[in-house]
Amino acid sequence: MTDAAVPVTQSTVESFTARYLQSIGCQIDIRDNEWQVTIPEDVETSLTKGTHDLLCDTVRDPDGERDLLNPESSFFQSILDDASGRVPLGSIKVDTTDTDILVPDWLKESSVSVSDIDFTPYYDRSALVILFQVSVETVSEYQQEFLRSIGIDTRSNEILPNLDETFLTLTQSEAATVTSGEFTMEPKQAERLVDVSREPLLSDIQPQIDEIHQEASRAADAELEEYRQLQRQREEEFETKITRLRSKIGELNESIENKNQTERVEALKERRECKSKLEEVETELKALRRRREHGYPDQQHKIRERHGLEVVVTPVTITEVEYERGDVEFKLTDRDSTVSLTVGYGSGVGVTEEIDCDTCNQSLSGENPLWSITNGIQCGSCGGE
Repeated sequence: MTDAAVPVTQSTVESFTARYLQSIGCQIDIRDNEWQVTIPEDVETSLTKGTHDLLCDTVRDPDGERDLLNPESSFFQSILDDASGRVPLGSIKVDTTDTDILVPDWLKESSVSVSDIDFTPYYDRSALVILFQVSVETVSEYQQEFLRSIGIDTRSNEILPNLDETFLTLTQSEAATVTSGEFTMEPKQAERLVDVSREPLLSDIQPQIDEIHQEASRAADAELEEYRQLQRQREEEFETKITRLRSKIGELNESIENKNQTERVEALKERRECKSKLEEVETELKALRRRREHGYPDQQHKIRERHGLEVVVTPVTITEVEYERGDVEFKLTDRDSTVSLTVGYGSGVGVTEEIDCDTCNQSLSGENPLWSITNGIQCGSCGGE
């Protein structure tokens, strides 16, 4: 199953950054993964002017003297903010002259040979490719920002997993030939499609969110355990105080009878103070034990709230994509058998319908590829038995 949302790769980031900076009049000196970027004072941009030493990597700079350039780095976020502020909306057209025919996974993983492929377009369809910035953070220490793109058909709301990857490839390659035009869709319709695409996007990145949540939960558990230890230490301190006060009261009881009037008054006064202090400490100890028995609910709430996740999904750029839909014919060869298989197809999108096994009716996939065409379409689950 293809992911609905495509991660923005390191190579895409580097290609986009280089082309964008050069387009606004910046100079770039590239030496392997080390870049020196000069942003002149006369360039109209929100980027910080001057010279920037960049390291194209996803780890920290060992010297701590260079900015990182990767999909999650602050420098790239500033590049993206600057670029999207200039042209947040656009449109392109994708057809067979720009893209190769996308062979489905169930055929890529098959032992059946493809001797010929022929695509017949019937009509044009439109879609949106939306680049989202996903920010996952807690109130305390964890914060991650990453980018995901997603394609959605404007008529059917169908998620088009390959279209956003095609879009990124076509627009960010050095040999890009597609031209961006004006965005023509009504704002309300675009807003609706952005909202519709959020759910599949969030579903796709849920494992990453869960991983961050687990890190935050571990941090919360560690903080809570540290708090429990401190409270146990307080209990021990209170118990020591109580033992000492009771011992002191016992000593005062024994000494009162043997003192003169003045000393006896002082001893009685000291005993009253000790009993009052004992009552106070015993009350605090009881309250502390009661909170422990209930699991320190107030403190748990504060800690969990501090480590709770906030996920913010923000559209950065929206591109209207016109693409062709029609049929693609695969000529398949398996030993002495030859079959023509025709399925729905979209340019830059790939096969748009599922193919089922004639024997068991399971859908073909990368995990359950085409096994044989000798006696109809047969999947790996049936052919492997």
